Amino acid sequence: MISRLNGTLLFRDTDRIELETSGGVVYEVDVPLIVLQRLPAPGAELQLRTLQVVTDTSVTLYGFIEAHERTLFQRLLTANGVGAKLALAMMSTYSAERLARALVEKDTAALQQISGIGKKKAEKIALELSDKVTDLAVVTPSKSGEASGAQGAVQALVALGYSFADADQAVRSVLESGTPDSTEDLIRQALAGG
Repeated sequence: MISRLNGTLLFRDTDRIELETSGGVVYEVDVPLIVLQRLPAPGAELQLRTLQVVTDTSVTLYGFIEAHERTLFQRLLTANGVGAKLALAMMSTYSAERLARALVEKDTAALQQISGIGKKKAEKIALELSDKVTDLAVVTPSKSGEASGAQGAVQALVALGYSFADADQAVRSVLESGTPDSTEDLIRQALAGG
């Protein structure tokens, strides 16, 4: 089992990278979008936490920057009907914390925004994983009014053409910087970029 890789980033694509170790071995590693966005430019030194997934037809390495990201990926794979490809899509759509929170809160609307997940599959995955990922969901206490206001703001931004993931991120950024006076104020600040 390969659990970590240290080396030089040689190449990055939309869903995979190549990493050369000091011994001259080059590994191809599949990474979710949330990891790819945080990687340095090719030529930089890098350490990845990896998970090796062996199937009948392939051996694939999946790479993560943080330990909790790899842990979430492993737990996603324990759900019936969730293979490595779907788990990668889930972690490419949301940050590890947001995805874990969606699972804990059984937020099927958020899960349905992930390519390959419909309503029934979202309900099944949430039911199966909600108790398994509570330690990975950084849940901040909030007032119930704030939660419903946030949900309404996300829905409004989606109606205006934002993707669910972008709308969710914009609303959360505003909430992290303070508490808006109303849902309308929250939407206005999210549209303005926080």
